[in-house]
Amino acid sequence: MLTSVELFAGAGGLGMGLSLAGFRHVAVVEWNQWACDTIRRNQARGHELVAGWKLHEADVREVDYASIRERIDVVAGGPPCQPFSMGGNHRGYDDARDMFPAMAEAVRRLRPRAFIVENVKGLTRPAFADYFEYVRARLAFPEIVRSPGELWTEHTRRLLQHGNSGHRSGLSYDVSFRVLNAADYGVPQKRERVFIIGFRNDLNAPSTLGSFPAPTHSREALLATQCVTGEYWERHRIPRASRGAYPAGSRDLGAMLRECDRGRKSAWRTVRDALTGLPDPEFNPEAAQLIADHRFQPGVKFYPGHTGSSLDFPAKTLKAGDHGVPGGENALVRPDGSGRYFTVRESARLQTFPDSYGFGGSWSEAMRQLGNAVPVILAWAVGVAVAETLIAHDTVRTAELV
Repeated sequence: MLTSVELFAGAGGLGMGLSLAGFRHVAVVEWNQWACDTIRRNQARGHELVAGWKLHEADVREVDYASIRERIDVVAGGPPCQPFSMGGNHRGYDDARDMFPAMAEAVRRLRPRAFIVENVKGLTRPAFADYFEYVRARLAFPEIVRSPGELWTEHTRRLLQHGNSGHRSGLSYDVSFRVLNAADYGVPQKRERVFIIGFRNDLNAPSTLGSFPAPTHSREALLATQCVTGEYWERHRIPRASRGAYPAGSRDLGAMLRECDRGRKSAWRTVRDALTGLPDPEFNPEAAQLIADHRFQPGVKFYPGHTGSSLDFPAKTLKAGDHGVPGGENALVRPDGSGRYFTVRESARLQTFPDSYGFGGSWSEAMRQLGNAVPVILAWAVGVAVAETLIAHDTVRTAELV
């Protein structure tokens, strides 16, 4: 079985996805007490996706990596995104929460065969272009550490000079990145995140660009089921008079359907798909109380720029907050214009956590964990792609030895 070390684990989304992809976590590191409580309570309940995790409630900069004796195949983690998030202060490398240096140090100490780093799409904005180049270079050459008093810009030049020299002595990685939309992989949420993947150069692995999962779902396929075949509405038993209108500016949907048949992509999953089977906690509170983490939260208001998520499209990106989240991302809007906040259980479904997985802390703390999480299904897709590259290398290596 492939091994991994999970950093910045949060509520466990990335780690659970990698567990599903066949990785065994040698160590799982998270400093937030509520996120650690979430993992521990699910371990106590015997949840199979977190069973056996060796949880370290600690700052990743204070972990004794020397105590980890096993060969590590993958180091994975999503460093705090606030320094680069559209909703944050955009301070980037000047933000004390920038943990990319800690991620690179873990790679240096553990020497994994590969790494997976996840962060917000905002990291790829032009304003952060120079620092994003620095992040990739530092991950590519983790043994070329920053000297005391050296500016990160000076360190960047030194790293790039080494990379351009053609020398590959010491620990180095072939690094690539790609922005992935979770909706393209079966997650009922439009959530764009950048994934940085690196393979150790001594593996002679194929280009890391080939180690990203191919999309399996599409917007066109969803529109076809809604506006051409009507299968979407029939499946949800929506009367014809209540069905959504033809999307403005769309191409011919008959052509879309033919394209989807050729591409064999499934339809994007919607909020309505995700919430199927859950009673409305506002109008049916008695039934909702029988479901864990499914309680009505009052107070949502809609206004221009704060409009909530449509039932019949993937949700907006869940944010790490609760009341007052910019854009209304943590709320749903009904066809009649009314709406409410998503419950914790609904948010968990939008992040593809199983219903058997509970969350520690108050509603606000649970929503913060979920807003920071990697969708489990997306993590699984990325993990499978990386695992296949590693296993293919091992298969070739075994054949050579024979």
